[in-house]
Amino acid sequence: MEKVVDITEAAALHIKEMLKQNEEEEAFLRVAVKGGGCSGLSYGMGLAHEVEEGDIQSEHYGIQVLVSKEDAPILNGTKIDYKQSMMGGGFTIDNPNAIANCGCGSSFRTAANTGTPEEC
Repeated sequence: MEKVVDITEAAALHIKEMLKQNEEEEAFLRVAVKGGGCSGLSYGMGLAHEVEEGDIQSEHYGIQVLVSKEDAPILNGTKIDYKQSMMGGGFTIDNPNAIANCGCGSSFRTAANTGTPEEC
């Protein structure tokens, strides 16, 4: 089983809790890239109920993760973590393929993606 992204234990525990609260414990976590944002690309994470043709599937601390083959080169080596602070908590995404990140933290650019950015 090929790993495109790495989910930390803290992120996996938070994802499991979210799945349990939504009664979706059998769902997959889909990690994706979409066009848009002020740097050209943005991340997407959501639930999927079936594996699609061309998906790369991996398991991280009991979480089944799906990444499409098209998104795999952009996401390869990406680490998803969950950080808690006094201001609340949230997922952090560390993508070694990103050469520029937006100031708002929601989008990024890779060397292969040099499209026209949108406003934040």
